Amino acid sequence: MRARFIYFMVHCETVTDGSNSLEPWKFKIAYDKLVVALGAEASTFGIHGVTDNAIFLREVHHAQEIRRKLLLNLMLSDVPGISEEEKRRLLHCVVVGGGPTGVEFSGELSDFIMKDVRQRYAHVKDYIHVTLIEANEILSSFDDRLRQYATKQLTKSGVRLVRGVVKDVKSHKIILSDGSEVPYGLLVWSTGVGPSPFVRSLQLPKSPGGRIGVDEWLRVPSVQDIFAIGDCSGFLESTGKPVLPALAQVAERQGKYLAELLNGVAKAGGGQANSSKEIALGDPFVYRHLGSMATIGRFKALVDLRQSKEAKGLSLAGFTSWIIWRSAYLTRVVSWRNRFYVAVNWFTTFVSGRDISRI
Repeated sequence: MRARFIYFMVHCETVTDGSNSLEPWKFKIAYDKLVVALGAEASTFGIHGVTDNAIFLREVHHAQEIRRKLLLNLMLSDVPGISEEEKRRLLHCVVVGGGPTGVEFSGELSDFIMKDVRQRYAHVKDYIHVTLIEANEILSSFDDRLRQYATKQLTKSGVRLVRGVVKDVKSHKIILSDGSEVPYGLLVWSTGVGPSPFVRSLQLPKSPGGRIGVDEWLRVPSVQDIFAIGDCSGFLESTGKPVLPALAQVAERQGKYLAELLNGVAKAGGGQANSSKEIALGDPFVYRHLGSMATIGRFKALVDLRQSKEAKGLSLAGFTSWIIWRSAYLTRVVSWRNRFYVAVNWFTTFVSGRDISRI
């Protein structure tokens, strides 16, 4: 659904796919308070060919496309008469981006290949592998000791680490800034996020990086009764606060804070549009980082509980960290029923391996 907002009214238009779809339906929704939580989109840094050839790690359909592409390449690599060079290209999985998401995906994909794919598809044993490309150090926000541990474990699990800057992306190969070429069959792009075209099109003040600018109470200063949270927003320079990272824990904390703020405004009689100008909003939003975690496959993970990169604090690596990582993610599942399903799935995978009959 597309939307734009003008004077306490959101103008919307349905989005449909396909040449035989119905004409878009336009409608309006009036509001008293509006919270903009549009998220972000994968950042390509303007590199040619990324959008057309790479798969991102943002939406459910991205995961489905990765599964479909991997299965297709496994089948194509077994076609009689295919050359050795083409088989190696089809079975080369490349991940661009050495942040937590890229490292987690690389580690889990390599673990999946080593433990499950090679048993079912014997012909790929000497061909399929994973390459992780990063311009700088992987996991740059983590402790140096944890980074070294992650590098060692990823290499041990079969992930090839390449330091380089992607200059161009073709349909079957990546061209790096030093002129070297990296053929691929599956390309996954995980280099961070940036504002979506819709956010960029909004005539609102912007924070550094192009996100919607907000004050200390997460309000959009130039428009009455509009707030912005999550990856689409960032503090204005005038607040003196740095733009917060695009993390789930930031959005979750902002959501809870804003819910309490709006409840307080409503109780004070400012729930209707344009009626809260004189109402005190209370304490401004303050974000305290709880730490970072990342799994690297092979039942190992990293846990960095420092407030910042320069601060001191607890940092762990190994199987214990993997248990902590799994436990923390399990608590974020919404219902107890789903938590039970997830826990059972994890247990059966741990005992008998992954089910790749529906890869």
